[in-house]
Amino acid sequence: MASYRQSSNDDLKTVSTLLLRLCSKITGCREDAVLPQYEYALKLLASKSAGEDEDEFRTVERLKNQLVRRGREKDGAQLADLHRRLQSQMLLRNRSAVLTLLQHLARFDNRAAKQGKVSSAAIFSQGLPSHLMSTPFSTAGSQGRAHYPLHHQGGPLSGGSGGSSALTLSSVSQHTGGSSGISSIRGREVNSGDPNPIPQSFMPSHLNTPVDSVANRLRTVSIFGRQREERGGGKPQSSRGPVEMSSGGGGMLVHRGDNTSFEISEQNLIKDLIFVLQGIDGQWIKVDPFKDMYKVDSEIGVPKGQRGELLKLSECGWLYNKIKSYVDHHSTDKAFGLVGQSFCAALHQELTEYLRLVAVLEAQLQQDVDPGLGETCSNLTLARLRVWLFDPLKRLKWLAALVDICKGKKGGALSSTIFSYTHHGDTSVKTLITHVLTYVSQPIYATLLRWMYDGELDDTYHEFFVASDPTVKNEQLWHDKYSLRKSMIPSFISMEQASKILLTGKSINFLRQVCEDRTPTKGREVAMGLDLTQAVSMFSQDQSGDFQNMLDSVYQVTSQQLLDVLQTKYKFLEHLKAMRRYLLLGQGDFIRHLMDLLEEDLAKPASNLYLHNLTGILETAIRATNAQFDDADILRRLDVRLLDVSPGDTGWDVFSLEYRVDGPIRTVFTPECKIMYLRVFNFMWRAKRMEYVLAQIWKGQAGSRRELQSVPELWPVLHQCHMITSSMVHFIKQVQYYINFEVLECTWDELLTKVHEAKDLDYIIAAHQVFLDTVLGRCLLNDKSTEILQLLRTVFDLIIQFETAQAVFYKAANDEVLVREAFDRNKMGRADKGDWETTEEIEREEKSRRVSFLRGIIPSTRAKLQVLSTAYRDTVEQFLKLVVSHPDASLRCLCFRLDFNEHYKVREPNRRMTYLRAN
Repeated sequence: MASYRQSSNDDLKTVSTLLLRLCSKITGCREDAVLPQYEYALKLLASKSAGEDEDEFRTVERLKNQLVRRGREKDGAQLADLHRRLQSQMLLRNRSAVLTLLQHLARFDNRAAKQGKVSSAAIFSQGLPSHLMSTPFSTAGSQGRAHYPLHHQGGPLSGGSGGSSALTLSSVSQHTGGSSGISSIRGREVNSGDPNPIPQSFMPSHLNTPVDSVANRLRTVSIFGRQREERGGGKPQSSRGPVEMSSGGGGMLVHRGDNTSFEISEQNLIKDLIFVLQGIDGQWIKVDPFKDMYKVDSEIGVPKGQRGELLKLSECGWLYNKIKSYVDHHSTDKAFGLVGQSFCAALHQELTEYLRLVAVLEAQLQQDVDPGLGETCSNLTLARLRVWLFDPLKRLKWLAALVDICKGKKGGALSSTIFSYTHHGDTSVKTLITHVLTYVSQPIYATLLRWMYDGELDDTYHEFFVASDPTVKNEQLWHDKYSLRKSMIPSFISMEQASKILLTGKSINFLRQVCEDRTPTKGREVAMGLDLTQAVSMFSQDQSGDFQNMLDSVYQVTSQQLLDVLQTKYKFLEHLKAMRRYLLLGQGDFIRHLMDLLEEDLAKPASNLYLHNLTGILETAIRATNAQFDDADILRRLDVRLLDVSPGDTGWDVFSLEYRVDGPIRTVFTPECKIMYLRVFNFMWRAKRMEYVLAQIWKGQAGSRRELQSVPELWPVLHQCHMITSSMVHFIKQVQYYINFEVLECTWDELLTKVHEAKDLDYIIAAHQVFLDTVLGRCLLNDKSTEILQLLRTVFDLIIQFETAQAVFYKAANDEVLVREAFDRNKMGRADKGDWETTEEIEREEKSRRVSFLRGIIPSTRAKLQVLSTAYRDTVEQFLKLVVSHPDASLRCLCFRLDFNEHYKVREPNRRMTYLRAN
């Protein structure tokens, strides 16, 4: 900072020397005699209004136009070239003011200047702003120095060095064409014959009065000056009178009736401003409690431009108070959390740096400089103060904006809000926000590391985006204990990354609390030793992939460790295959033998079943089939379960198998999944039973075929039974094929593939859930297939009714065959005894019995079979219509199998068109 200040002072001295020479060249006076004009030129360059009248481009254009009008086109081109070169240099800071000065000088004809028709005072007065023209000056010849008259009410013009005004009231000259003047002012003689008197037109309006009046009022000046000096520049009391003026240490005081106003030197204003920059009310600049802003005392004489500059610089103090108030309020609020406290720490650091700058400015104000003028002034001016405070004001504005936008937010939501400002196009703003965000994100980063490497979640004030429910037991740890708090996910962390972070920490807790595996995570020692400043990697992922790489590596190591434990120690895959074999009827020999053993018991009413009897039968089926070679732990988990009994239920309706799971694998086979397995088992068990029943029907028909050939009257009924049986067997076989191969085998193969390629437990759980949902949907067990399932169950009921009707018929037919065989044996017995084989009476009785039997059994049986056949056919046709319009394509393909020979199409010709439209 010292080197920068020295360089700036060197540049300023160079410019000041050049400007002094320029004034000497214009006026034709020596350098030591042209100091008043030089000082006035410095005031013009430092004046804000002079730079605001015209912009730089328009000034240059106006200069070129003046040169062109005078026939100096080459000079105009050279001016443009010089201006371009000047723009590329950083030496001159106030180019617009310098160009304005040159423009005013260029307005006068050189010849008139050489003939002395235009004085140097007129040269400097042309084109100046009105408030600058009110400050007159006089030029001194080769015999003496120039002296300034009284200042105007608007305030003194500040010099380039920015100190308090060094211009004192020494003499007054009146340009009247004569030699009259004032004889004495404060003990100093004024020569009325001054060769360069002050033009009357440049005197302040209150000085354009007769000489006697001016002399009388100047006596008042000396009186008020002594009063000001005694009070040290304090504000005088209001006094009555036409016009009274006084000068003192703080400037000049002007009294007009009851209104009081006095001028304050720039140095005193800057001293006042130093307090304001620290949020403290000054003597003349104070906070207006009604408007919540700093306000300059309206009774002091400060130019409008300077007053606006003071208000603009006092904004730093207002912003400082606002930020400090926020920090003070939240620093003691423990509920604000660690992220909020870090935000306050970042703000506090910025305020500390700002106060350091204020301390430097205050020290700068105390330095006495510019010995070349032989006067005491300060290095610090409002112009320089504006340059020094340009960047701090900008930083304070952005910090105040953060304070406003972050109200009511904490944790991850607070960091998201701050991160949104890092997309700003201004690099300085982006750097500031990044610095603040580095502080704010450190607690999040520290919590994230502990969660991912140790599974520990220390989040007292709920700032982290991973939430924990301590009331959840270990059995539900994976599903219910940990979750994402979406409102706290920082915007620089994607949802995919947040899920990985949740899954990694959850895997560690699952391993330790459920699997009882406390193997430390690989790389934990290195991660715990990281500097928290590495938190910047979280919100700079577009520039570096370190954070993503860290997430991926820890996630892969932890997830793979969990899967290995489940596969090796808890045999997850073996249990999954056991569910497929036993609950989804994949072990065919075991299921068939179990049905054979249970047939007699399950035919009883459900209320007559005993669980221990069924369990014994289950163990018998296991020992008699290949199921005996399974792992003992798997067979131990297989058991019998009876469903709730409803009136009229048989054992077939309530019987079910159950596979008990516990420990970590219960996370995959949840109670909800077990219910889904139970629903699929009941559906497949019923379909398997239909297959078993039809097999028994066909077996009965095949066995009774020869026996019933002796009764030709029964052949039409037998043929009808064969036709119905064939139709039902075809239907059930196609349904069974669809369930076993197109549903179970395909989805099972997909499940195994996903299990083998799984990278985490969540992937396995999701794949298993998809498997069960697909099986339920394609087995007509979801809400979309309720009507189709009812029709399929109706088909199953008709098969049972057909079995019963045929059993009744076959029993009656077999009884008739036995009766006829007995009648034939009686005939042979009587013949062996030598009697007649039959008599007319016996023949008549036998014939009457046979006619009675045929009339009693055949019409009723055929009627029952006809009703069953019609109901079955109508149900199947309705089933096909609904299946055709089902959204599942694999289920729609079942229609081809069920009606491959277009048997049902003959009865419903429009069904094929419906099927084509559905596809």
